[in-house]
Amino acid sequence: MARPRSKDFPEIKRTILMRAAEVFAKIGYATSTIGDITDATELSRGALYHYFPSKEALLYEIIGDQLAVFLNILNEALRSGQAPVEKLRMVTAAIVQCNVNSRNEQVVVLNEVNRLSDADRERLKGLERQIFHKIADLITMLDVDGRVTDRNKSVYAMMYLGIVNYTFAWYHPDGPVKPAEYAELVATLFLRGLQG
Repeated sequence: MARPRSKDFPEIKRTILMRAAEVFAKIGYATSTIGDITDATELSRGALYHYFPSKEALLYEIIGDQLAVFLNILNEALRSGQAPVEKLRMVTAAIVQCNVNSRNEQVVVLNEVNRLSDADRERLKGLERQIFHKIADLITMLDVDGRVTDRNKSVYAMMYLGIVNYTFAWYHPDGPVKPAEYAELVATLFLRGLQG
């Protein structure tokens, strides 16, 4: 007979994902063990396996959840009635804040996706492609001088994503430049490059 789910199942699952992301970000997915995760979550192996059947399942869900959050941010901004310039500011502020709030998850997304099986990686690439194309389309909407072309549209999108996504390597939100200010600097810099 299957073990029944507790009423705290969703909350415990979220905590496991958060702690596993911390472990993977700190010591790497390949070198971490289930023991590291049970230590971080203070769960037994049996309890952990009640929520996730494997370490790879944890990795897949961490990455999938983070990509889904990014996609939701983009969709909300793009659905707004704002002008493209304001949409970029909204997207940038939301992504920067998301990365500040979930630094470990972002490290895992950027560093560990290749640890997944080909099939799992391919499923997640669908989300990545949606994010990429929405960013590229937004950048195209911002272009008033014909600088964005079919040949370089992908480069512009990757430059933008690099600026907002790799902050975990050097940016400290508790430093002198707070997340909202950093997001504004990024948006202004990018807009000046396109429209200046």
